[in-house]
Amino acid sequence: MSQPLLDHASATMSAGSKSFATASKLFDKTTRRSALMLYTWCRYCDDVIDGQVAGFNVQQQVADSPEARLQRLRDMTRRAYEGEPMSEPPFAAFQEVALAHDIPPCQAFDHLEGYAMDVRNERYFTLDDTLRYCYHVAGVVGLMMARVMGVRDEETLDRACDLGLAFQLTNIARDIVEDAQVGRCYLPQQWLAEVGLNEQTATVKANRPALARIAARLVSEAEPYYQSAQAGLGELPLRSAWAIATAHGVYREIGVKVLMAGEKAWDQRQGTTRAEKISLVIAGVKQATASRKAEWPPRDPHLWQRPR
Repeated sequence: MSQPLLDHASATMSAGSKSFATASKLFDKTTRRSALMLYTWCRYCDDVIDGQVAGFNVQQQVADSPEARLQRLRDMTRRAYEGEPMSEPPFAAFQEVALAHDIPPCQAFDHLEGYAMDVRNERYFTLDDTLRYCYHVAGVVGLMMARVMGVRDEETLDRACDLGLAFQLTNIARDIVEDAQVGRCYLPQQWLAEVGLNEQTATVKANRPALARIAARLVSEAEPYYQSAQAGLGELPLRSAWAIATAHGVYREIGVKVLMAGEKAWDQRQGTTRAEKISLVIAGVKQATASRKAEWPPRDPHLWQRPR
């Protein structure tokens, strides 16, 4: 892997995900490179569909349709798997990590299906529908990241997917208003109806108390997936377990902040401070070390199950 490609991946991570950037520094050098490469491709695909740069809205002209951009992502990803030379950094990065770690093509294309769901402007009527979206945009990323860390057994992969689901449920709760501003809603329509809201009225200021109750439900639904994910730590190399335990703590803390802020949760973007991240890094190493000896019950059969 060339240094310019690594530099590009590092810059992409720093700009696009401050929450995961902290945790990614805890991987061993080889694993961190691969994790950065995979993240670069995921971030690029997201940006291409949304017309953004590193997750931020920018003023730019996009000549082709979202459907055409999605098809190009699929075509380029297929070509990467076929071993064609890749000149664009995100696809060169993906090709390297996918081929080196035997990431199944079905997982990469499952991830692209998440962007297709956005392009189709899908709506989600039940929590299961929302979890299906979470799988495509984040659960399957957990599967691919786990393969980068050497995981191959299905039980541990289930736990990795659970962590991705928990992360995305947290993201949805944090970003309800921001998503609505670009015409997106990932909330279960049933939940909205139960509190007398719909997509058009959900983010009206006067309805924030009801919206806060829905956000609290999302945070609550994420919790069993966070708990399930902890059971996979002991199957990871120690440095990887440290990184993942830290990411687990950072994202879960964001959910706690959304919960505690109530109707004010969207007055500013919820996140963790530098001091909080340092504390979570310390807690993460303790959890990773303890996971070497911990015994966990079988995965709860009531949790949403990824496709196999």
